Amino acid sequence: MKRRRAPRGSGEQLREEILDVTTDLLLETGYAKAVSIRAVAQRVGVTPPSIYLHFADKDALLDAVCVRYFEKLDQEMQNLSAGAPSPIEVLRAQGLAYVRFAVKTPELYRIATMGEGRPGSDVDMMLNTSAFVHLRNSVEQLMADGVFSSTDPTAIALRLWTAAHGVAAMLISRPYLPWGDTEEFTDRVLRAVVVGEIVSGTVDLSANPQENLTMLKGLLHERHR
Repeated sequence: MKRRRAPRGSGEQLREEILDVTTDLLLETGYAKAVSIRAVAQRVGVTPPSIYLHFADKDALLDAVCVRYFEKLDQEMQNLSAGAPSPIEVLRAQGLAYVRFAVKTPELYRIATMGEGRPGSDVDMMLNTSAFVHLRNSVEQLMADGVFSSTDPTAIALRLWTAAHGVAAMLISRPYLPWGDTEEFTDRVLRAVVVGEIVSGTVDLSANPQENLTMLKGLLHERHR
């Protein structure tokens, strides 16, 4: 049906409605290429040129949908970590919230994180201004506390993000595998990655792996004594 002329100042409302409809179409089709400007305009009840007043092209529209998704992801991560008693617990809560939210919204997560990326798009900017920057802040705090010895918080944050993404992608694509309790599985994997980051700062990575293993076993033996 043809949409009535919107009152002056309602452009932002129309923009949000366009994003809502695009999100619905993505969830229905499960495939970004199946969503067109014409289809979005038809469902909203406007003409295609009305869409272009808010988004330069389809890529910009899809980027905006993904940006909004990452904003919601960031909010989930911040909500869960708000009451954490220490920086390491904040990091743990952020990782668990990331995977939990991804599994709860599998179709949008796949589109937002596993679709074809373009350097410089709003999605890439989002990864550096919202959820990712909060994760990196947690890493920086742990570096300041001497937990992580690296001087590159972005590199560590990317490795932790990659681990969380890997868990989320596997739980979404292969839910039938014997994961056991998925929350416990996620926590164990992310914990192992964090411990690995901590340990890697105390050993000589250029040394023979067996030498490092012997050294670590010696430390564990002393701790047990």
